[in-house]
Amino acid sequence: MRFSVFLNARTMSADADKQLIVDLEQHALLAGKLGFDAIFLPDHHFNGYMPVASDSYMFASYLAAKLPDMHFGFSVTSVPLHHPVRFVERINILDHLTKGKLLVGIGSGTTPEEMIGFGVNYKDAGRIAEENLQAAEALWRKQIDDAPIELHGFHKGRVLQRIAPAPYGQKQARLMPVAMKESSTTRAAVNGWPAFIPAFTPPKIGGADPLSHVKKYFASYHEQLTSAGHSDETVADALSWTTHSYQCVHLAPTDEQAHKEVMEILTWYQEAVEREAAFNAKAEADDANKKTDRTNSALTEEWMATWCLYGSPETVIGKLRAYQEVGIGNILCGTTTGPLTGQRLAYANQTLQLLAEHVLPAFK
Repeated sequence: MRFSVFLNARTMSADADKQLIVDLEQHALLAGKLGFDAIFLPDHHFNGYMPVASDSYMFASYLAAKLPDMHFGFSVTSVPLHHPVRFVERINILDHLTKGKLLVGIGSGTTPEEMIGFGVNYKDAGRIAEENLQAAEALWRKQIDDAPIELHGFHKGRVLQRIAPAPYGQKQARLMPVAMKESSTTRAAVNGWPAFIPAFTPPKIGGADPLSHVKKYFASYHEQLTSAGHSDETVADALSWTTHSYQCVHLAPTDEQAHKEVMEILTWYQEAVEREAAFNAKAEADDANKKTDRTNSALTEEWMATWCLYGSPETVIGKLRAYQEVGIGNILCGTTTGPLTGQRLAYANQTLQLLAEHVLPAFK
């Protein structure tokens, strides 16, 4: 089983952005030193959730120069917000800079406030995402002498020659759909790509039994992947990166200490979410941008059951055995959840150290 670090910190004001970028770099470098498999970054805008994620590809490029053995992933790129040409170009460049160690999570986005900043209505996000992905696949296939690629969707354009640079390998970098919608599961399976395996079923985001959802979605993905005619090597690689995500992972020497500290972390996190929610409510002022699902407070048992992994190393190992038995290949650990104060960073680094000393060896 692989272990990856998800950089998912927040700032509460503009004057905190500078230190956040410094602290995230140091946290990522520590993850590299301790033997984690990948660094994942989200794609967010305007609201203080990972300010550097306004261009995650740029930050990943910077980190890749310092961590040449690290894989880099995105959890996830909001496809409707990216012109297909720029999407493909930037992936190809980062594919070269990481020497093929790239995993591009893809989704339609979750936040109306971010959508309207790019002129996208939330209700149209799924359709635009599908348009953009079909266009991206055509752009990746295009040879210099092929007929021009015409883009007639939300994003427009006409590509005469080809995308430069070409991908690093024989094929484009691996995309990682979320295996929730049947079309997304099929896209991952048919292409031999990994997938994110959800731990809930909409419209309810969260619940007391996340493992049952993981088993359901993994079984569908696994069946399609193994029956798609891929080589054993392709199937093994895809499964090794098939990912179960935790928004908040926190370890301490004892269960009691871990519980006390994670409640501190989640209290800070919930304060940040509520500040952001006030702005997002303004974005939802019309029907075109109304969300159809809601997330519980992070301080509820259901949220914690779905999105948190915490405890002593021994307890965390025990919890993860069930996911190993399902077949999950990669655990994505949100280690910087919430505002990244000095105390929060200390907790994050404590978690990395305990994971590396005790948990990673148990699953390697």
